Amino acid sequence: MGKEKQYWLLKTEPGEWSWDDQAANGGLSNWDGVKNKQAQKNMKAMRVGDFCFFYHSGSKARRIVGVVSVVREWYYCADDSGSEGAVDVKAIGEMRRAVDLGEMKKEIGLKGFGLFRQPRLSVVPMEKSVWERVCEMGGGFEGDGGTDEKS
Repeated sequence: MGKEKQYWLLKTEPGEWSWDDQAANGGLSNWDGVKNKQAQKNMKAMRVGDFCFFYHSGSKARRIVGVVSVVREWYYCADDSGSEGAVDVKAIGEMRRAVDLGEMKKEIGLKGFGLFRQPRLSVVPMEKSVWERVCEMGGGFEGDGGTDEKS
């Protein structure tokens, strides 16, 4: 039914699951362990092909470090993990330059970004214009078709 691509932000504590963990896992992982009902509702709205920023949260590192794509839509977990459900995501590429939370908050073009309105929510929807502006701020990401020779 040709739905337009959606954009999301997925938050994780680097000590629990980092970008390095994602990359070391062949780039593929199930995004689970989400308990908040609003975050689960957002996950249930994700579709194959949607893009997500991979965001490191926590006291030391609040920044977008990479991009993943949804490769499997919401499914219920049949294990004892305590998780209600998950989506599967695959690493697309690391940000050419990590985009820090403080930097994003200063950016006029990002006013109203859900990350600022609901800072504790672990799965946040994004408008395409916000996605594009954050990509610009970080110089894009590896695999986006841009040049990977910039630093």
